[in-house]
Amino acid sequence: MKKRIGVYICHCGSNISDYVDVEKVKEIAGKENEVVLSKTTMFACADSAQNEIVEDIKEQNLDAIVVASCSPKLHLFTFRNVAQRAGLNPYNYIQVNVREQCSWAHSDNPPKATEKAIKLVLAGIERAKHSQALTPISIPSNNAVLVVGAGIAGMRAAIELAEMGTEVFLIEREYFVGGRASQWNELFTTNETGREVVSRLYNKIIKTNNITLFTGADIDSKSGSVGDFDIKIKIEPRYVKSGCKLDWAKFKKAVEICPVEFDDPFNFGLTKQKAIYKNYPSEFPEIPAIDFEHCNKCGECVKICSDIDLEQKEEILNINVGAVLLTTGASPYEPEKGEFGYKEIDNIITLQQLKRLIELREDELIYHGNKIKNIAYIYCVGSRQVDGENKYCSRYCCTSAIHTAIMLKEKYKGINNFHFTRGIRTYGKQEILYNKASKQGDIFLQSFEDSPTEVYNEKGQTVVKIKDILTADKELEVNADLVVLVTGMVPRENNSINNILKVPIGRDKFYNEIHPKLRPVETVIDGVLIAGACQAPLNITESVKSSLSAAAKVNSLISKGEIELEPTLAQIDKLSCNWCDKCTAVCPYDAIVKKEYDGKTVAVVNEANCKGCGICLPVCPSNSIQLIGYTDVEIESMIDALID
Repeated sequence: MKKRIGVYICHCGSNISDYVDVEKVKEIAGKENEVVLSKTTMFACADSAQNEIVEDIKEQNLDAIVVASCSPKLHLFTFRNVAQRAGLNPYNYIQVNVREQCSWAHSDNPPKATEKAIKLVLAGIERAKHSQALTPISIPSNNAVLVVGAGIAGMRAAIELAEMGTEVFLIEREYFVGGRASQWNELFTTNETGREVVSRLYNKIIKTNNITLFTGADIDSKSGSVGDFDIKIKIEPRYVKSGCKLDWAKFKKAVEICPVEFDDPFNFGLTKQKAIYKNYPSEFPEIPAIDFEHCNKCGECVKICSDIDLEQKEEILNINVGAVLLTTGASPYEPEKGEFGYKEIDNIITLQQLKRLIELREDELIYHGNKIKNIAYIYCVGSRQVDGENKYCSRYCCTSAIHTAIMLKEKYKGINNFHFTRGIRTYGKQEILYNKASKQGDIFLQSFEDSPTEVYNEKGQTVVKIKDILTADKELEVNADLVVLVTGMVPRENNSINNILKVPIGRDKFYNEIHPKLRPVETVIDGVLIAGACQAPLNITESVKSSLSAAAKVNSLISKGEIELEPTLAQIDKLSCNWCDKCTAVCPYDAIVKKEYDGKTVAVVNEANCKGCGICLPVCPSNSIQLIGYTDVEIESMIDALID
């Protein structure tokens, strides 16, 4: 039991001290047995306060410390490092949350908040008395990573990892790399085209020795744990031989004679696609592919091109990696039929369709045979929904719409742009585009969420109506030749990956990081990281920054050849365990396995998988499981302090 404990009560500026009497908490904590030092501090996380704690540990010969401050999610490792710098085992440090759980939760009742804070601090002291000096667990790691998704973020992360000496397996579910960026022409704010960015990254990848790229590939299964994942990759055939040197004339003829035709997803249904395809000449890899889901296996293309092989089979590739980085990206929101007249009025399209239309129409903007002059953009379609699921702001859409409107006026004559918004969010330097659009004569109108923009057909004319708050709630109407729905961003369908990797998903359906500021690219699954638009709506610049952060984190995790894991794990007493299977049934991380020990079957913890969540403890009928760092003695002593 610890005999010399130091206690620190943080004001957190005024976040805690405005509602909790920190002096009273300090006074009562100082009277506890084994507490030799009790102090208040304005900001415990400040460098000066950290240095003071280090000096106290050394001078007072403290064998445990308690800091009552904010959530451990924010500064657990901060104060562990403080303890370590002073020569104290970091697991003899206990953090008590009196901000989120006291001052903020009970700001309407300061006396009760103080009373609760005292109880929590006393419980923390009791836990500190029984805390043990623990040593992190080390496991070997393979300096190889699987990057899932070969869009801009995935390719950029793969290059960065490879240049740091990590072996990279880069897989892409589609037959061609580039993700959404390959569908866009000019990008804001550089005016570089998406294809130029994709080409530059792809050419770098194929010249880098330790990157292996697989297209038409997806994760089939996963076993193992951080540092040592065994993953099976399922590779769908292209039905075109890999050594094919594309004869563009022959390929075009094979496409022409293909009898199968369906809506082209690359052009968002504006054009038709054949079963054998390549979306544009410079698309990578350069080998075309056959959409076998639509192909009727007639064999006409084989007569033209001998490199086509309709007998190719699916392959399974086994790889071993130390970590997995998900960069699976996002998709544009697809409006429901009837949403702002979509698919009911024939001159209503989405912003992504307009962007493809601009590239398909060189000389003049024509849709369904009609020349376009007046364009109405309706913002926040699929974002900031009052009644729908997507209550978040997708962030990039305002800038994308305004940038497209500027491009239209520069490319075609006589275009009038009318923007029906719920407030413009062109943040940062993107505000320059908003200013440019305003100066070129674009009209911006704004409504509140309780009076959304209306779209209807009147005598063959599409009318867009708004109650405009910028003109004192006047009802304004525009007769539009084309209505563009500025859609938000939604996560891609990744059900197979989600089921295999068990990556947590937030309320917005994007992948969830541990903490948006402190651990922005890590998930609660050790060794599985996320980057780019799979975790939130991000533009290309933000996605690249995210991917570089993830690459640095992956490299620091697996490049040393071994990984340190938290020692706060489940521990099973093999002597009292009688294998009932209840712990394995409830474990969400597959961390408990069945083994033979001394002539009987027992449960054993796979330390690399265990997250120390403790869910196995209450289901064990023989009480054979303890959680290191949260033992029965520690928890029961805390309960006694709380109810005393």
